[in-house]
Amino acid sequence: MTMEISKDQINQEHSASGLLIQSIPGSYGIPFFSIIIDRLNFYYFQGHMAYFKSHITKHNSTVVRLNVPPGPFISSDSRVVALLDAVSSRVLLDSSKVEKNNTFTGTYVPSLSLYSGIRPSGFLDTTDPLHTSLKTLYLRLLVSRKMHFIPCFREVYYSVFDQIDKGLSSSGPIEFDKLNDTAAFDYACRALFGCALPSVSIGPSAADKASKWILFQLHPLLSNLSSLPWLLEHLLLHNFRLPPFLVRSEYKLLEAYFSDASKSVLDQAEQLGISRHVALHNIIFFTTVNAFLGFKIMFALILKRLAQAGPILHDKLRQEVRSVVHSDKGSVTPSNLENMHLVKSFVSEVLRLNPPLEYQYGRARTDLIIESHDRAYKVKKGEMLFGFLPIAGRDEKVFTNGEEFIPNRFVGEEGQKLLKYVYWSNGMENAEPGANDKQCAGKDVALLLGRTFVAELFLRYDTFIADVGALPESKIMFKSVMKASAN
Repeated sequence: MTMEISKDQINQEHSASGLLIQSIPGSYGIPFFSIIIDRLNFYYFQGHMAYFKSHITKHNSTVVRLNVPPGPFISSDSRVVALLDAVSSRVLLDSSKVEKNNTFTGTYVPSLSLYSGIRPSGFLDTTDPLHTSLKTLYLRLLVSRKMHFIPCFREVYYSVFDQIDKGLSSSGPIEFDKLNDTAAFDYACRALFGCALPSVSIGPSAADKASKWILFQLHPLLSNLSSLPWLLEHLLLHNFRLPPFLVRSEYKLLEAYFSDASKSVLDQAEQLGISRHVALHNIIFFTTVNAFLGFKIMFALILKRLAQAGPILHDKLRQEVRSVVHSDKGSVTPSNLENMHLVKSFVSEVLRLNPPLEYQYGRARTDLIIESHDRAYKVKKGEMLFGFLPIAGRDEKVFTNGEEFIPNRFVGEEGQKLLKYVYWSNGMENAEPGANDKQCAGKDVALLLGRTFVAELFLRYDTFIADVGALPESKIMFKSVMKASAN
C-alpha cells in the first residue's frame, strides 16, 4: 500500500530520539485577571493537584503553558512552561540546561533583608563560584558529622516518644506536630554542630521563631495555614510581601545563636574564601530552611503514612527492623539500615508521593528541545520552566498504579531502577550530590534519618493508632501505642 506524504509532513522537525516536535499547548490568558483566577483555583477552588491535572486533561499534554502563583503584586511574571511528567521534568535537574539564579522560590525572590542583605545559596546558580564554595562547605560539614546523626536522633526523639507515652497515659490523645517542631529544630542544630539545643539556648519557642522566619520567606506559596477564612488568608499571604521588620527580632536571636554554635564551621568557611558574614547567614538558611523544615515535614509525612497503613504494614516493618537489629549490634546503625529493604522502600515511597519540596523552577540556558514520553517541544532561552514533583512522581507510564501507595515498590532490582525517577531532592534519588549541582547536599542524610525514624519507632512500639486528616497538611494525633513485645 502506497501512502502519499505531504510537504508539511516532510518538513516537520523531530527530536534526537525521533519524537515529533510540537508547539507547547496552553495559554496565559488575560494579563493580571487570569493569574488572579488561576491563583484562587490553585490555592482554594481546585487545589494544587487538581489545578495541574485539569490543564493536562484540557490540553492532552503533560507539557503546558500556564500561570503559577503568587502573581500580582508579589511576582511580576507568573508565566511558566509546566513539565508535568517524570521524563520532561528531568531537565530541571540538569544544571547544563537550566539556570537556577533566583529561582529557589520560583517567580519571586524574598526580600534580601530577611538574610541580612546576602543571597543564600539556594538562590545562586551553579555557575556562581560562591555556590560551589558554599556547597563544598555543606558537604564537608555533613561528612564530618556523619557519626553523630543517629546518636543525636536518639537523644532528641526518644524524648518525643517519652512525651507521647506520658501524655497518652495521663491525658489521652496527644498531638505529634508541636513536639516534632521543637525536636526537629533541636535535632538539626545538635546533629550539625554538636551545640547546645536551641530550645535551651534561645528558649522553648526557638522552633516557633525559626518557623516564623521561614513563613516570611515562603508565605506567597503557602495556603490553609490556619482557621482564617480563605479570603482573608488570601489577602494577607498572596497579594503583598509581609514586611521583614516584623521578624527582625526573631532573626537576631537566630543570628546570635548560630554565630556561637557554628564557630568551627565559620572558620572552615574562611579557609574556603567565604566571608564570615556570608557564611553565617548561609548556615542559618541551610540549617533552618533545608534541614529543620525538611526534617519536620518528612517525619510528619512518614508518620501519617504509617498511621493510614495500619497494623498489617506495622507488623511487616517491625519484623524486618527487629530481625536486622537483633542479628547485628542490637541497635540501629547506618550499615544495618541498608539491610532493611522494606523500610528503605517505604521511605522512598513516602517521598515519591509527598516530597517535602514540591516545586522546581529553572530558566532555560539556551533554546531547548524538551521531550516527554511521546512528544517533543521547543523552549526558548530564558523561559521559566516549572515542575510539580507530586504529579511527576505519580506518572503512570513510569510507576505502575502511580496514585497508589505501595510500600514495597522499590524492593528488588527492578524496584531499585525506579529510584532514578524519584526527584524529591532536586536530583535523582540514586544520584550523589556534588558541589557543582543543585541536588540537596543532605539527600543521603535525609534518607538515613527517615529510615532511622521508622526503625526506632518499631523498636519501641509494636503498633500505634493515630488520627490524621488529608495529606499533606493535616495534624497527627496519637490515640494509642502498643509497647514493644518480646519478639
